[in-house]
Amino acid sequence: MLLHNQISIALRTPSVPIKSTPKYHHKNAAVFAQQRYPPPPATNFSISDEMLSSRGFTLHRTMDNLDLDHLNTVFVAVGFPRRDTGKIRVALENTDALLWVEYEKTKRLVAFARATGDGVFNAIIWDVIVDPSFQGIGLGKAVMERLITALLEKGITNIVLYSEARVMGFYRPMGFVADPDGIRGMVYSRKQKKRK
Repeated sequence: MLLHNQISIALRTPSVPIKSTPKYHHKNAAVFAQQRYPPPPATNFSISDEMLSSRGFTLHRTMDNLDLDHLNTVFVAVGFPRRDTGKIRVALENTDALLWVEYEKTKRLVAFARATGDGVFNAIIWDVIVDPSFQGIGLGKAVMERLITALLEKGITNIVLYSEARVMGFYRPMGFVADPDGIRGMVYSRKQKKRK
């Protein structure tokens, strides 16, 4: 997947990225998008850090105090497959940027996103989730805005994400576009050979 250009973010829609689904549909997960122009300054987030705090949410930028079992539970609640928590830990240790939102009353994660990449030119955003009980109040956008800003502050301008087709509308107002300049991404897919 070779994509280029700068990144854009115009944050208007209050919807959240993931809705709860009864079953994970892997074949839809290969839709990708890329952002093109710089985001607004950190002071222009749609929900400020102060507003998040006043609503009872705390923003975290490291995996310290992150309950991986609960993260896995939220993954499943939004339709992702259950994952081995040991492998989740390794993935997070190899993540360039992550953000998660904790609800103070329960001390539980309610929103999460992370990015991996080469640390210089390219990043891929993964695992954008919002607990179904907290969807529709702007937490997904809050996490995405801050994750994108963190990547841009590192000088990373080629940011790609994978999204199911049903939630691509959430990312478009932030400046993500599918197939920019006619560039097509490809995903390695190993199919099982039929036995004779």
